[in-house]
Amino acid sequence: MSSFQWIIVIVSVIEVYLLFLILIFFYRLRKTESLLAEMQSNQKNFIDRLDFNARLEKEMVSTFQQRQKELLNLEAKMEQRVKELNGLIRQAEQYTRSPSFMKNLIMTGHLNGRSIEELVKTTGLSRDEVELIIDGQ
Repeated sequence: MSSFQWIIVIVSVIEVYLLFLILIFFYRLRKTESLLAEMQSNQKNFIDRLDFNARLEKEMVSTFQQRQKELLNLEAKMEQRVKELNGLIRQAEQYTRSPSFMKNLIMTGHLNGRSIEELVKTTGLSRDEVELIIDGQ
């Protein structure tokens, strides 16, 4: 073989080698493109999840604030009810300590057949006071 033929063979081998390198390069390029596309898809999914989580967190915070307001409102209402009930209890205590109520209670109990001992325990008065009220009628 002549030197010209040797040069053609060497150049052909180099060309085949370069062609092989180009094919490997394109194969790796496609692989990289698919990996990049997958990463972009994953990034989009991640951003969507972050957005969903942010909206959910905002909703939870607003719900929490609303519930806090409702609890404060309920607390104020309960405090008002406590004041009202304490007032009613004071009125009831004043009424039950009134002489006319005690007299009425003793007379009703006596007419229903309760003993003087039971009336003393119920009213907290002494035996003499209960007998005096009964005898006064």
